[in-house]
Amino acid sequence: MVITGSSRGIGRHLAERFTDQGFHVYGCSRSGSELTVKDYTHFRLDVTDEEAVRAMLTSVRKREERLDVLINNAGCASMNHALLTPLKTIQRLMDVNYTATFLFSREGVKLMKRDSGRIVNLVSVAVPLKLEGEAAYASSKAAVITLTQILAREFADMNVTVNAIGPTPVDTDLISGVSREKLQKLLDRQAIKRMGRFEDVSNVVDFFIRPESDFITGQVIYLGGV
Repeated sequence: MVITGSSRGIGRHLAERFTDQGFHVYGCSRSGSELTVKDYTHFRLDVTDEEAVRAMLTSVRKREERLDVLINNAGCASMNHALLTPLKTIQRLMDVNYTATFLFSREGVKLMKRDSGRIVNLVSVAVPLKLEGEAAYASSKAAVITLTQILAREFADMNVTVNAIGPTPVDTDLISGVSREKLQKLLDRQAIKRMGRFEDVSNVVDFFIRPESDFITGQVIYLGGV
């Protein structure tokens, strides 16, 4: 299993959860990782660097010969009015949220044998909620949703499913700069008015990667009743 953005937050939780389940997990981030559990290997890289992505997955292939599950979790956020959003912010959001997902999916599927394979992408409720102040961020995640749905069709003949999860706000560094007032307004738009938990996300990942879920692809599950 490969998990991007695994040094902290949701990615770290998923790495811990799936090593506990017996997976050999390979994670990556720009920083190092303090996770020292058995069967976890960390790569320090920029997920937008095509050669670094290829090198990581080549290393995984040499060690494991195949890849069963890819979780594209790495992401970044920026919350600004469109008039106050500089070009470099737009480019960074698209590179980390969309381009990295594309690169890992393109290279990762080459390691998946033709009897099975699972790709799970992390998106956001900012897309269906059309959140003000998140035009660039929500657009980058909308691109990942479209990518998910197209790859689901392109990879179907390889018996690889591609699905996505759209979490509500989870208490991670990604939302550390958001005011409590703004968070509450967002939660009030959900059917279930609470913050998301790591376990809410991993529960859906568990469902998508089960062998019995081989007939489920191209789907997006938003949490919280959005």
